[in-house]
Amino acid sequence: MVRLDSLLDSWKAVRQDTAQTVEEFPAAEIDFKPTPEFDSFRQIALHILNAGNGLTGMLLDGEKHLMGPEFREKMRKHFVNLPADVDAATLAAELRQSMEKRLPALAAQSPEWYAEIITRVDGQQVTRMEMLQFVKEHELTHRAQLFVYARMKGVVPVTTRRRLARQAGR
Repeated sequence: MVRLDSLLDSWKAVRQDTAQTVEEFPAAEIDFKPTPEFDSFRQIALHILNAGNGLTGMLLDGEKHLMGPEFREKMRKHFVNLPADVDAATLAAELRQSMEKRLPALAAQSPEWYAEIITRVDGQQVTRMEMLQFVKEHELTHRAQLFVYARMKGVVPVTTRRRLARQAGR
């Protein structure tokens, strides 16, 4: 069984690494995309921010059906109003701030609230706790994309640097 405090702590750590990756990516390359049809580094980082805010905002609003024609509009009301050309420092700061704003509200919800069944964006029936886990996994997926882009620009991801530092300290 997943405990709420563990899930929130884990997501906070994931978000910290996401924000740090945005800060460390070469500023002049923030619109980098490996091929024209891919999203840019900046677009992916903005997507992480907006998806995390949107999905958790909908949960906290009491939404039980996270799909349908009104889904995108309900998501948008929780987006951060940043310009499409937002700089890396502002984006990284907003990634951190949004997590600091959202975690207390999520932590305050009851076990019963988290146990309630809702309909996820793909139509699957899940508990709110499972939906929160899904949001974290969604960020992990896109954070991995940011890590690949960073590697393509010669930046070693923060998680790799930590692992190497631990190995060197043995």
